[in-house]
Amino acid sequence: MNKVLRYGLQAFNYALFMAVVWYFSTSPTYHQLEDDQAVITLSFTHATKLSEECRRLTQEELLKLPLNMRAPMDCPRERSPLTFELYLDDKILTSSVVEPLGFHRDQGVNLFQRMVVKAGEYSLRIWLNDDINVDKPTYQYEQKITLKPEQQLLIDFDAATGGFFTK
Repeated sequence: MNKVLRYGLQAFNYALFMAVVWYFSTSPTYHQLEDDQAVITLSFTHATKLSEECRRLTQEELLKLPLNMRAPMDCPRERSPLTFELYLDDKILTSSVVEPLGFHRDQGVNLFQRMVVKAGEYSLRIWLNDDINVDKPTYQYEQKITLKPEQQLLIDFDAATGGFFTK
């Protein structure tokens, strides 16, 4: 086969391959959401309260311990599970109990949930309990929100600033 024909077929194959790649990079169009949908994303990390309070060891208990272990306070490592519920217009959208991470359940809780909802105006309400010794919610948040089509609403949590906030 002569060189001209070989290079011509090679150029034709490259052009055909590039045309196929170009077509599939622009068509068919892909939408992650329908035209009337929005996304609510709940994402945060939180160190819940300790499941038990620290207690002072008595003198007898201290004497039973080896010298290098004689700390005056006995503090458990285990943390409380995190319980939360998210409501839109008084309808529960998500509810969960998340256990702390770690071998001794002594690390924080990582939470990520993505929920697809219809766009529109809603009353958003969230409550969270991060202390197993308390029966009621320790943090609450309520806000009127307007979700536009294809909008993403991020809900974050920071205990140092008082709780939930939206972005």
